[in-house]
Amino acid sequence: MNRGSRWWAMIAVMVISAVASLNLYAVAGRKQTFTGEVGDAMCGRKHMDGTPAECTRSCVAHGSKFALVVGEKIYILDTSDKATLAALDTLAGKNVTVTGILDGDTIAVSSVAAK
Repeated sequence: MNRGSRWWAMIAVMVISAVASLNLYAVAGRKQTFTGEVGDAMCGRKHMDGTPAECTRSCVAHGSKFALVVGEKIYILDTSDKATLAALDTLAGKNVTVTGILDGDTIAVSSVAAK
């Protein structure tokens, strides 16, 4: 391979890498829908006090965040919207559908609805 060919190959690899990175970023930032039970980040699936709803509300009142329990996976629900927080409180311990953007184990919630 001559010097000119290597240069073009290097440019091609950089362009392909840049496009792949942008595509991964676009997928990570896309709204997704998740279905599970409203719980809290501290207790997850193993509630310690009363019913799942009572325990979730108590833990959130003491600083825990709402969470979505999907099988064995626990997603932290991130929102500061008062209507969404009120809906999560009402739906504590129940199955819901959450729409939002996933970032690691946290869902930036855009909507929540009873299942």
